[in-house]
Amino acid sequence: MPSLTEAVAATGPGLLVGATRWCSHPAGLDVARIGGTKNPDVPAIIALAPDLVIANEEENRRADLDALRAAGLRVMVTEVRSLPQAFAELRRVLADGCGLAPPGWLEAAEAAWRDLPAHPRRRTAVVPVWRRPWMALGRDTFAGDLLARLGVDHVFAGHTERYPRFDVADLPPADLVVLPDEPYRFTAADGPEAFPHLPAALVSGRHLTWYGPSLAEAPAVLGEALRRAAPPPGRAAGL
Repeated sequence: MPSLTEAVAATGPGLLVGATRWCSHPAGLDVARIGGTKNPDVPAIIALAPDLVIANEEENRRADLDALRAAGLRVMVTEVRSLPQAFAELRRVLADGCGLAPPGWLEAAEAAWRDLPAHPRRRTAVVPVWRRPWMALGRDTFAGDLLARLGVDHVFAGHTERYPRFDVADLPPADLVVLPDEPYRFTAADGPEAFPHLPAALVSGRHLTWYGPSLAEAPAVLGEALRRAAPPPGRAAGL
């Protein structure tokens, strides 16, 4: 998990022996690359003989984790579907898993989210996470919880699925589209054109979906991106 990789690397330099190919932070991380989150090289992980494998119930497959346990490795699985759960899981991973004291960045992140300014006007957004097919944030997601704390409700929050497919021609009422740059890399040229009647907020996926050191600056980074999302010409937001 890229966010867990960054959290461990920022707290206990030198502890990591392996990471996925998607683990891009911290820059220049020099460890063995063991494949992706969905298709890790299980034999390569076993060969590294780590004291601990840290995984996530949403991103990593149970079959791979079972194979690692069967090989005698200790596997710690996180579940993160809200900001409070993220903070609790980070403390558990770093303390119980790695034997590390709570880091300064974690305390700074908790303070940043605890001291948020009031958001008197709420916005309603569609939040795509993939294209071809279109998929969006649905119920019970970490990113959805972060947006709600910043004054943005998303239209599929009550959906039965966590990441439902949708048709751009048949969206519920919304006054904003929030487009992260991961897992799908939405850009100004690939995303906003599909929602011509909505202002678009292009946001950092790392700050919206990662739980780790990026949480300390996420309220400011995401808040600024949301504030910049103005209504298209001739249209008032919320109408």
